[in-house]
Amino acid sequence: MRPFHLFLAVCVAAVWGVNFVVIDVGLGHFPPLFFCALRFLAAAVPAVFFVGRPPVKWRWIVGVGLVLGVGKFGLLFLGMHAGMPAGLSSLVLQVQAVFTALFALLTLGERLGRARLVGMGVALAGIVVAAVDEGASGPLLGFALVVAAAAFWGVSNVLTRKASPPDALRFIVWVSTVPVLPLLLLSLVFEGPHADAAALGPLDWGGVGAVLFVAWVSTVLCFGAWGFLLRTYDASVVAPFSLLVPVFGMSSSALLLDEQVSPLRWCAAALLVGGVALTSVRRRQAPAGTPRPARPAGRSRPLADASASRTPS
Repeated sequence: MRPFHLFLAVCVAAVWGVNFVVIDVGLGHFPPLFFCALRFLAAAVPAVFFVGRPPVKWRWIVGVGLVLGVGKFGLLFLGMHAGMPAGLSSLVLQVQAVFTALFALLTLGERLGRARLVGMGVALAGIVVAAVDEGASGPLLGFALVVAAAAFWGVSNVLTRKASPPDALRFIVWVSTVPVLPLLLLSLVFEGPHADAAALGPLDWGGVGAVLFVAWVSTVLCFGAWGFLLRTYDASVVAPFSLLVPVFGMSSSALLLDEQVSPLRWCAAALLVGGVALTSVRRRQAPAGTPRPARPAGRSRPLADASASRTPS
């Protein structure tokens, strides 16, 4: 990877890590579902008028928009609003790799090799350790909501693989148009119009800056840069940089929000990051023309690893 592209990949991971701190700031200004709706509104408008519709079917745009926007981010914002720390949220959300592998197995027929199975077990052990730590120091409801958000992220990853959008930037901009109205309706029902109106009344630079950062910087710019990297390099080269997200998330939360990171949480971080790294391992295919070793008679040939040619989302 060229030095500038290496720098770009690290910057994207850093922004996505710091984004959890910004979400925490935004939740101090807006109700969670309303904040989530504003995030996607700002990400979609005015960008949707300047980028063409991605060449994928509408059902994939709507499906990913609902699952990713309403499901994943709605639950994430609710979980953090319920008391889940920003740094821990950035870590626990990475269990999406386990959910993605499971859902891909069930719906796409992708095989789980030995390394990926071990990785899933290690990552789940990290979730258990994190749950024990959070149960001793904070509300488990927020933790459960963030785990549920990771599950929805796994579903959206599978849907995105099925859609196979050639341009990540156009796809995320159009996907961002979908959850705005459902999130606004949910906010009006569960948070109330008075709470939404009160949040818009005393707008300050902190609230506006939080919305613009999570919408334009974290969503539009970073997804565009990530899509560029995936088009330029193999997914196996780019995807490992996502493991830096919880590193930046936990460190920025400790520095900017004064969050305490217990030894148990560091243990959970090591297990989760290591498990996700193993879960992301894909078996290499032999180059064309490479002779295959002879197999003993009577043994069946294993199925090809369908996940080897997939681009992680």
